[in-house]
Amino acid sequence: MVNGQRVVLVTGASSGLGAACAALFLRLGDSVLGLDLSPHTPPLEPEHRARYHHCCADVTDADAVQKSLDACENRFGLLSGAICCAGVLHGERVLGREGVASLDAFRRVIEINVIGTFNVLRLAAQHISRRTVQGPDGERGVIIMTSSIAADDGQIGQAAYAASKGAVASMTLPLAREMARLGIRVVSIAPGVFETPMMQAASDKVRQPLLEQTLFPKRFGNPAEFAALAHHIFENPMLNGTVIRADAGLRM
Repeated sequence: MVNGQRVVLVTGASSGLGAACAALFLRLGDSVLGLDLSPHTPPLEPEHRARYHHCCADVTDADAVQKSLDACENRFGLLSGAICCAGVLHGERVLGREGVASLDAFRRVIEINVIGTFNVLRLAAQHISRRTVQGPDGERGVIIMTSSIAADDGQIGQAAYAASKGAVASMTLPLAREMARLGIRVVSIAPGVFETPMMQAASDKVRQPLLEQTLFPKRFGNPAEFAALAHHIFENPMLNGTVIRADAGLRM
């Protein structure tokens, strides 16, 4: 797909990784549908505002996501890709000082990170599948999901988060196999620790051990680097059915 001819859905678009993806694709001339529980749009350049449509929607709400996609189609045309960045982080020991872990908290993480991702990709795939095939390979579009290195390196207290991101990673190949007949590629990115608002609010006690375990560069990732990888996945047709770690060599 050529820059400037795409219509891309980005969930979690108001901040962090999603906002960085929205900003990059807009800068390249593409149109972006941003989904977020927050009504706040990502920082937009004045010249980009006409190509951005923001919907305040819960990724687990099928009707809300479908209405957002229909609004996007009416304004920009059919989707050519989706980047699923919406998610929550939760840390809790099964048997902690406050007692047994909350089942509601575990369920919420699975609901948003797994079911929310699946809900968005299934509805996005329906829209993408109606596009005219593009290029010599007959590609229609790309779906990118966000896993995490916690899928492989989960720490104490990360049972819910690691389970959810492991599920995303495990969905990648079967979805890619199914979507192949439609000309849709499916890839997941497993980021390490990135400088998102969530991580910026963490204490030095939390941040420092992670920095010490990072190989090179000796810092946390910039959301713009996640967005650059997402863009490369769109551009490189040989990337399909795989989970790509972006972690500066961090093994927790």
